[in-house]
Amino acid sequence: MPSYTPPSLVCERTPSPCARLQGDWVAAAFADRGAARRLARQLRACGAGDAWDLAQLGRLDHIGAQVLWQHWGGRWPERLELSDAQRALLERVAQFSPAEQPQVHAPSRPIDHLGMLVLQALRYGRDMVELVGQLLLDVLRLVRAPARGPWRDFSGHVYRMGAAALPITALVGFLIGIVLAYLMSLQLRQFGAEAFIVNILGISLIRELGPMLAAILVAGRSGSAITAQIGVMRVTEELDAMRVMGIAHGFRLVMPRALALAVAMPLVALWTTLAALAGGMLAADLTMGISPAYFAQALPLAVNASNLWVAMGKSVVFGVGIALIGCHWGLNVKPNTQSLGEGTTASVVSAITMVILVDAVFAVAFRNFGV
Repeated sequence: MPSYTPPSLVCERTPSPCARLQGDWVAAAFADRGAARRLARQLRACGAGDAWDLAQLGRLDHIGAQVLWQHWGGRWPERLELSDAQRALLERVAQFSPAEQPQVHAPSRPIDHLGMLVLQALRYGRDMVELVGQLLLDVLRLVRAPARGPWRDFSGHVYRMGAAALPITALVGFLIGIVLAYLMSLQLRQFGAEAFIVNILGISLIRELGPMLAAILVAGRSGSAITAQIGVMRVTEELDAMRVMGIAHGFRLVMPRALALAVAMPLVALWTTLAALAGGMLAADLTMGISPAYFAQALPLAVNASNLWVAMGKSVVFGVGIALIGCHWGLNVKPNTQSLGEGTTASVVSAITMVILVDAVFAVAFRNFGV
């Protein structure tokens, strides 16, 4: 048998409208879904009303008082009969309940949402500018006193973000090269232009796909790791401890990662491009009979060396951008696990978007370079 009387509500229309509460309005009663649904129907049928009688109420706790206060719309009824203990409980609930939010007209909600997105974008841009400026100041500080630089952190990040990423980038690049060569061979064979596969693969992989593919893989792999590492430091209050000890976050956390990715990203991009070319070379040999020797001999003639320098240059920008975005979201993580997950997701999405935008800018700015 339950240790409570199910809560109920009686609406009397005569001689004057009045709502009389009965039963026990306690947490255990509201845990009963059947009783809670019945009471909800009775409250909807009775409405807010102007007169309420709590004299016949059995027990009332904070949960029941909160239900009543929300049903009243955060306002006291005009007529209310209740005991001193019930009034004190309701006054306590009213004191700590949030004020009623003003109703926003429906057509303005999309505009408000758009305004919030614009403000968030501006705030994000301002934070990134501050991060870039602080990185430049930290690099100048490192140049003035290189012996005091965090070289151990730098070398560790180069290994984890560069050398440790070589297997996955080589595998993905090799498979992409095979797929591209196979699809191109189907079209080139129709026109008897099989030899031009060297030109197409060389330009597309060396200048565009190789660096961008490597950057996207590094953004998902290392960018998320950077955000997670710094975010965990926020959750465990290590960042606060560093600030108390006078250790600059930019010099010890942001700069080593940015410099490490600036060095490792071009090498990873070159490695990925070579793996993709190897896959394309293999597929061209199997599908069109173009030997690897001919492929290697024709490639330098088909692709200008300046294309490689363009690819390496934008790979440096990719690396610095990925590191700064990862550090930005890591430093802005709130001390809870939900914010850590959201920051990691936002870091990966922002880094990949940045890679695509920067690649488009380089493609337009250097469209006549190396052609």
